[in-house]
Amino acid sequence: MLDYRFPTALQMVLSVAMAEQLGKRSTSAILAYGMEANPSLIRKLMVPLTRDGIITSTLGRAGCIHLGRPAEEITLRDIYCSVIEDKRLWASRPDVPARCVVSANACWYFKSIVDEAEQASLNVLAGRTIADALIELRKGDTSGCSDMPQAEEAALYECKNSDR
Repeated sequence: MLDYRFPTALQMVLSVAMAEQLGKRSTSAILAYGMEANPSLIRKLMVPLTRDGIITSTLGRAGCIHLGRPAEEITLRDIYCSVIEDKRLWASRPDVPARCVVSANACWYFKSIVDEAEQASLNVLAGRTIADALIELRKGDTSGCSDMPQAEEAALYECKNSDR
């Protein structure tokens, strides 16, 4: 099963950062609409992101989501580790009976490769910040889309999808 928590959380944080740069309000409804995601998924991902100080939110009708610290200080690794927590990139097979050289050693060998691959991935994510990502997105944009979805459209989307 594919795990979409990291790309969804990354898009959320990027959207909040973009809204802050534009002086616009960011809410779970606006995020859900912009990502065509269930608002409950957005609120679920907000829990670890808030816990780890990546975002902050205020409740109520005038509530808003903000970055928890400057975009230059939030790495993609921070977001990944926040929402993925302790789930491994790849799971190894459980230990199997040692019936030959391969079956006796495949588990530790695979785990060592996975550890190395995960560390390399985390190092790549640690070298990129939300501020860097916004610059790259703007540079590479050929969509012609507006910077942010409209709040009115988001409110309608939330009403239609609140019981999904």
